[in-house]
Amino acid sequence: MGLGYRVMEGPEVELDYYNFTALNHPPGHPARMAQDTFYVDPSTLRADLRIPSNGEELPPGPEDVVLRTHTSPMQVRSMEAQPPPIFIVVPGRCYRSDPFDATHSPIFHQVEGLVVDRGITLADLKGTLLHLMRALFGEERGMRFRTHYFPFTEPSMEPDVSCPICGGEGCRVCKHSGWIEMGGSGMVDPAVFENVGYDPEEWSGFAFGMGLERTAQLRHAVPGLRPFWENDLRVLRQF
Repeated sequence: MGLGYRVMEGPEVELDYYNFTALNHPPGHPARMAQDTFYVDPSTLRADLRIPSNGEELPPGPEDVVLRTHTSPMQVRSMEAQPPPIFIVVPGRCYRSDPFDATHSPIFHQVEGLVVDRGITLADLKGTLLHLMRALFGEERGMRFRTHYFPFTEPSMEPDVSCPICGGEGCRVCKHSGWIEMGGSGMVDPAVFENVGYDPEEWSGFAFGMGLERTAQLRHAVPGLRPFWENDLRVLRQF
């Protein structure tokens, strides 16, 4: 909020269109399978949940409603609802069929950031993430960027933070690499702008997302994610 972002929230039960298709994940795209999505029986939903923010009802079929796999659907919903510029963050709970290990959980919380304006560049994204990571973890913590692929950003990159458990030497938590990936980020793909009626020749922007449990894990040097969900008072009393 100190940087001028507004906080927005969105539905946890989401239309496939917003969770995937509008974010450049068309049906059959391999990125859908990588998220092992939980689908929902649409007959159990209220009628108003079946209508996207643009007012065009999408009749849900057996695979048209999902437990959102990220908070990114609010990128599309927010752009449909207003013209640029946009500076928002979206916190919320997400669901994926992930194994429960030191850095993953099938239920987790994420915060998404979206910026859309004229003249936004990758340098703005890197500067924002550097500022955020230093505020969260301190100036002494190491940070790096790696190129990556995400369907709704291009170019894309992943920010990594040095492991607080082993000090970068390598351990089970960081898979012996010395680094822990914080999430994904990149410049908004022009196809996403076209899906919401923005002119990609006029507007540019960036998006980033990161897990809140993993952020707390790195900030407080917690060796796994399970303690955040087990409600053990011995853990909770430390904070």
